[in-house]
Amino acid sequence: MSAPKPSYYHPSAPNNCIPANSSRYVLVTGATGFIGAHVVDNLLAKGFSVRGSTRSAKKGEQMKAARPQYADKLDFVVVEDFTKTGVFDSFMEGIDAVIHVASPFFLDTTNNEQELILPAINGVKSILSASAKPGSKIQRIVMTSSFASVVDVSSTPAPGFVYTGANWNPLTYETAVDPASTSVIAYRGSKKFAELAAWDFIKTEKPQFDLVTLCPPMVFGPVAHPVADIASLNESNASLWLVADGADPLPGARVPAWIDARDLAEAHVQALIRPDAGAKRFIPASPEPFSYEYAADIMKEEFEWARDSVTANYKGGVKPQASYEVDGATVARELGVTYRSFQDSVIDLIKQVKETIA
Repeated sequence: MSAPKPSYYHPSAPNNCIPANSSRYVLVTGATGFIGAHVVDNLLAKGFSVRGSTRSAKKGEQMKAARPQYADKLDFVVVEDFTKTGVFDSFMEGIDAVIHVASPFFLDTTNNEQELILPAINGVKSILSASAKPGSKIQRIVMTSSFASVVDVSSTPAPGFVYTGANWNPLTYETAVDPASTSVIAYRGSKKFAELAAWDFIKTEKPQFDLVTLCPPMVFGPVAHPVADIASLNESNASLWLVADGADPLPGARVPAWIDARDLAEAHVQALIRPDAGAKRFIPASPEPFSYEYAADIMKEEFEWARDSVTANYKGGVKPQASYEVDGATVARELGVTYRSFQDSVIDLIKQVKETIA
């Protein structure tokens, strides 16, 4: 697969947005996950009806029970393996739009191609094919990709370089599937080639819907999905909790870019309802870089208990610096997203974990 132009405009289906404050029915895949649950809540708050797909019937029941005010607006379907062809077909009746969040994520794979890359590609093909069946009402699909499909970790950008939606990581399929490649490399490949598969589907199949992809970097913030214990936290939030819990040395940041999950959910929903978002690729990212050292400073300042638990073995009092910039401004301008501060994101998460999970 070759990297496409920044967007594929679908001339036969312009402005396939879904009106806000409508009774439209939106399918959210991965709805009981960290990002998906925030997307569900954002949609419900705006008046949409939501069908969530989940691998766990129990988590779906827990999410629904926690939202009694939306009992007639929220339902869940169990999709144990979303990479199988046809698995979504019976769940699409009445659906007007899709937000596809679900994606495989395993960092202990033994077969990069079979366990990471092909499942990600097949999951995209599965939901897009189901959405394009004859009689489908679906007008737009918003897909969660990743900054991993954008960033080139093999090079050092020139000063002032800005990553935009036009950038793709240069990883080849051959390198991504190579058994000698790490699972982290394979993960970057899975995000790139899954997103490419989505754009290729639009280009070749010319369905009645258009596509928007979002490529967020690290995602932090409080959780809205069922989390039984610390071990069940998503990877990015788990790293923040490690800081609070006394990790020494502090974790290293793979990238300096981040976004709060609540802002990312807003970006997904705005990408669904704004006419001009169709056929575009966005990077939702705060203009403020992050570091775990900065997170440690925030925790010590905000929480008295953290002054004893957070390590002193780091250089504090230094605001993070990034070697490159990320174009989150386009999301602010075109999707109307206002970004929370890293301080607010850290405080809200750590307070929640300390009081309800730890």
